[in-house]
Amino acid sequence: MEISSFLLPKDQVAYITNSLSMLEALEQLEQHHYTAIPIIDNEGKYVGTLSEGDLLWKLKNTAGLTFENIGEVAVSEIQKHVHNESVLINAEMEDMLTLAADQNFVPVIDKEGVFVGIIRRKDIIEYYTRSITD
Repeated sequence: MEISSFLLPKDQVAYITNSLSMLEALEQLEQHHYTAIPIIDNEGKYVGTLSEGDLLWKLKNTAGLTFENIGEVAVSEIQKHVHNESVLINAEMEDMLTLAADQNFVPVIDKEGVFVGIIRRKDIIEYYTRSITD
C-alpha cells in the first residue's frame, strides 16, 4: 500500500525553515508540543530535523550563548544529532516499519526533494497492528 493515504500533508504539519532563529525554533517546538520538527530550506526542500536535544547541546557547547541571545543563532548553524530519513511520496508502507523504529515521524518528499508532509509513527504502528489482527 502506498503511503500517500497515510500522509499528514504539509499544510497540517508544523515545520520550520533553516533561516529561523534558535529562539523561533524553540517557540515552535513549545507551541506544538513537539520534541522534533522538520526543517525546510527557502525552496521548500526537506533538509533535516531539529530536536530539543540539538537546541540544548548548542546552548551547552557555545561559549557566551544564553537564553537572552539565542535569537541571534540561525537554525542552519545548529548541529543536528537526529537524522530522520525521508521517503518519496510513492513509497510503500512496507518500507516504513524500519524507519518507524527509530523516528517519531517519517518526512515525505516529492521527486525534487520538496517536503510534502509526514507519516507519523502512530499511523505506521496502527497500520501494522490492523494487518496482523486481520
